[in-house]
Amino acid sequence: MAVQDSGALLVGLLLLFHTWGAWAAVEVSMEDRVEVFRGETAQITCMFTSDDGVGALMIQWSYVIKGVERQRIYYQDSTTNEVERRTRFTDRISVNGNGATGQVVLTIRDVQLEDELDFICQIKSLTDGHGEGLTKLKVFVIPEPPTIEAVGKGISINEQNPSKIATCEVINGFPRPNITWYKNGIPQYNVPDVVNVLASSTVQSSGLFSVKSELSLMVTKEDKDATFYCDVSFFVPGETRMFESKNTTITVHYPSTAVNVWVESPKGKIKEGDSIELHCSGDGNTPSIFNFKHKDVEYGESKTLVLKNVTRLQTGDYECHSMDMDTYEELNGTVNVFVNYLDPAVVKPDGPAELAQGAEMMATCNALSSLNTQTTWFKDGVQMISKGPTLNLKDATLDTAGSYMCVVTAPEIEGMETRGMLEVYVQSRPEITKPDNTDIEESFENIVKLECQARGFPVPTVLWTTSDGKVLKTASQEETKDGVLLSVTSLKVTSDIMVFCNASNEYGTDMVTFNIKATTHTTTSATTTTTTISSTTTTISSATVKPETAIPPKRIKKEGSGVIIAVIIICILLLAILGSVLYYLYKKGKICGRSGKQDLTKEKSNKDNIVVEMKSDNTEEAVLLGVNGEKQPTSDQSGEYLDVQK
Repeated sequence: MAVQDSGALLVGLLLLFHTWGAWAAVEVSMEDRVEVFRGETAQITCMFTSDDGVGALMIQWSYVIKGVERQRIYYQDSTTNEVERRTRFTDRISVNGNGATGQVVLTIRDVQLEDELDFICQIKSLTDGHGEGLTKLKVFVIPEPPTIEAVGKGISINEQNPSKIATCEVINGFPRPNITWYKNGIPQYNVPDVVNVLASSTVQSSGLFSVKSELSLMVTKEDKDATFYCDVSFFVPGETRMFESKNTTITVHYPSTAVNVWVESPKGKIKEGDSIELHCSGDGNTPSIFNFKHKDVEYGESKTLVLKNVTRLQTGDYECHSMDMDTYEELNGTVNVFVNYLDPAVVKPDGPAELAQGAEMMATCNALSSLNTQTTWFKDGVQMISKGPTLNLKDATLDTAGSYMCVVTAPEIEGMETRGMLEVYVQSRPEITKPDNTDIEESFENIVKLECQARGFPVPTVLWTTSDGKVLKTASQEETKDGVLLSVTSLKVTSDIMVFCNASNEYGTDMVTFNIKATTHTTTSATTTTTTISSTTTTISSATVKPETAIPPKRIKKEGSGVIIAVIIICILLLAILGSVLYYLYKKGKICGRSGKQDLTKEKSNKDNIVVEMKSDNTEEAVLLGVNGEKQPTSDQSGEYLDVQK
């Protein structure tokens, strides 16, 4: 009975101890991972629960080496806490908390790439209850932006395999970045024989990754306008980020399927004399040879053809021949060139036209052209007188004569015109344009210049003559553009004279007269003039005599010498009467402010002579002139005498 009771007691104690151990179990809770950038500080938290007090707990931190072996870095119990010596973390870690709050924190400073490990927090109790947790430490480095480089040469669409397009590279990232290719914004993935993406990565001595990716495609003609780029995705704490490269394009070589030929210049219609520039181009961009051909004429190898000073003979189709240097495929293209023309104007009548006054004439002007034309007539180059190819001249006068010009234009092309000329002459007697002033006063012995303008057809002959029957020499003579003959002469003025401008041709004559008056200017302190007119002598004394004006001769008609003699006799009689009147007034003291009797000296003379004496009070000597201008002596007279014999 006693043995049986002792066994029961032992089983009870065992059950009691077993129950107490279950109550003393430790539970540990940790994050799966902690993420930080290289160089930052990482904090790994270990939370636990235990029925034992702090003094009954042991806390230990360690990390896993090569996935199996553990390396302790920190230890703590009721009597001590210490950092394990001679580990990579010895100088960079610390632990906060003693377990009283059920939490301890491992702090790692200046985290490096090699710190990316599994860290274990282990909690043990004195009753052999224990627990542990694990946290992965993840370290990140942001890579540099990617660079993209396209192939430097053109890619032919005739390649049999995918051609390299570009290379994308990213460096200095951790963990390994990922590269994705895009064409026109569409991701490019491996497709056998169409798309090939080849990526490679390297680990630098620093532990950072560099990734390079190469894109190859089967290129088509449409890829000539495509844009390519790559993006790089990489991890950072708590998220994923992305960098994009710059866009790039490629040169695609594709053969032409058609050839285009066009006239580069001039724009619009072409006329004779223009320079034409033709261009030829295919719709491909592979190297090709171009040359032009017109009819049987072949031009050199060139994509451009320049034709200078073209004529209508160069009208026609111009063919451009193209040959691809890769495929040797030949293509042709053509363009039609039409050279417009305007022949020289033809005027009828084709020579100078002579019309009688009052006559009529019709002239025509025509020019052969490939375009519609307009004709305008001008007279003397300025006045527009008619439109249309026909010119009608009616009731011709001297004003009808002149130079007629017809201008033929093609309005569709600027500057396309031709001209024709017609000279028209109207038969007429000369007409002299009367000068504004035909009465001319000129000083004695000066040279006077006279001009005379005459027109008529045939061109008149101009002759200069004077009233005394002389013929003057023509100084100059020219015919102006409007058919007027300008004649110039000059003469020295020695007396009053009339000058005649005579214009004549086979149809008549015309004349204009210039009256030239000679003037003299003399001033003396004492002048004695003696004029012998008849048998009476008159003496006039004065202190000053005014300037003397020559009496202009009257215009002499062509009526014979008898009329001239009669005029001379009348003039002499008038002078005799004038002398007698002056003498009478002088004696009576009616002139020169004199009063009383005047001295009168009579000299012996011929019966038909009259001597007039003009005497000054201050005159010391008198001189008598006979009819021959000889000096005659005086007895008691003083003064000067002038004898004129009738």
